[in-house]
Amino acid sequence: MTASALRLSGLTKRFVIRSRMGAPPVVVHAVESVTMDIPSGTTLGIVGESGCGKSTLGRMVAGLMVATEGSLEIEGTRIAGPRDVGRSLRGRVQMVFQDPASALDPRMTIGASVAEPLWRLRGKEARRIAADMIERVGVSSALARRMPHELSGGQQQRVCIARALVAGHRVVVLDEVVSALDSIVKAQILDLLRDLQRERELTYLFISHDLYAVESISTHIAVMYLGELVEYAPREAIGQGALQHPYSVALLSARPQTSGKEPAGRIVLSGDVPSPLDRPSGCVFRTRCPIAQAICAERKPELREVAAGQRAACHFPGALH
Repeated sequence: MTASALRLSGLTKRFVIRSRMGAPPVVVHAVESVTMDIPSGTTLGIVGESGCGKSTLGRMVAGLMVATEGSLEIEGTRIAGPRDVGRSLRGRVQMVFQDPASALDPRMTIGASVAEPLWRLRGKEARRIAADMIERVGVSSALARRMPHELSGGQQQRVCIARALVAGHRVVVLDEVVSALDSIVKAQILDLLRDLQRERELTYLFISHDLYAVESISTHIAVMYLGELVEYAPREAIGQGALQHPYSVALLSARPQTSGKEPAGRIVLSGDVPSPLDRPSGCVFRTRCPIAQAICAERKPELREVAAGQRAACHFPGALH
């Protein structure tokens, strides 16, 4: 049985907004009680609309945010509470962001940026290892003395990947890393990520709104809505149209077709996403769900098994097909 690289247990993030006018504070529910295991050497793709909490979840895993409740284990080390968060960044987790130009220090050469995590090594040795890593991600080491603005967007993102891996990190959070790239460069970066994963036994948390990218690289997918995990399924469920939660089915139906035509059988959800300040009772998706019934407002559905290796938080899984 494959060991878990990441184990999330009730991971929750809430932001308290305090008013200066004497009004009681309000709470933003960014992520609510997410629990799942991610086996070593696999990729979990996280999808959902903007504001669903997927990036906040990724930042908690990377140690950039402290969870309000819950805990996580990274390669067997339990991370819980503010005092333990720093451990998650010590040789275990790195994060690659959407905008590589903003992620790279404009005052440093790309060689210096990639070598920066190797602070324990002497300068010459660090530069050599950084140059090798830059070559491995498909950028000529001859460009190591260039500044970030002298590289293309695709090259900048490759440099960010090199920096994330150069110190031997094996768990990487990838937050919309291909969303700003054109289709050809996107495919090249996805191929690079797959090759590096095989070579180095990496585990990815791949956050994206692009279902095609998620399907191409992921082992499993997690669908989030209003801060909650509403479905967890193997990647094949996307291609087979076997997703069970109504929200997942609606997302899949809206996936753009390669022909450019309007998707056949598209499900258009009514209304807006509720405010995380005032979440619906029961099922958080019920206010937009085409098949919602009275029980959906009265009782919160549990994330339960609906097929082999597949779980959904719905009272009527599969009913929207």
